[in-house]
Amino acid sequence: QVQLVESGGGLVQAGGSLRLSCAASGRTFSTYAMGWFRQAPGKEREFVAAIRWSGSTTYYTNSVKGRFTISRDNAKNTLYLQMNSLKPEDTAVYYCAADMDGTHLSSSKYEYDYWGQGTQVTVSS
Repeated sequence: QVQLVESGGGLVQAGGSLRLSCAASGRTFSTYAMGWFRQAPGKEREFVAAIRWSGSTTYYTNSVKGRFTISRDNAKNTLYLQMNSLKPEDTAVYYCAADMDGTHLSSSKYEYDYWGQGTQVTVSS
């Protein structure tokens, strides 16, 4: 079992930046693949980015490529999402998620086993 707690959300103007963090409990964080998802009001939860257990491989949805960077610090049991050049359409609740198979790099929310409670990101125009 792992518990995930997101932080770092807030209100930012278009073109600005935010860094989200996801703190994980337990000793097995370094073995998990991790992902970020987001959900806007009235929409399905969608994939944003994923990273394998070692941090060596990452995967992004097209709409955030070149603007967002996913990373992890296994020594600190923490996942990050650096978000630059934010747009109003990035407004959503952002969730981190853990996949017990550390070799996965999945965009499917059904592959993930544990979820955080989410953090709100609002980008004003």
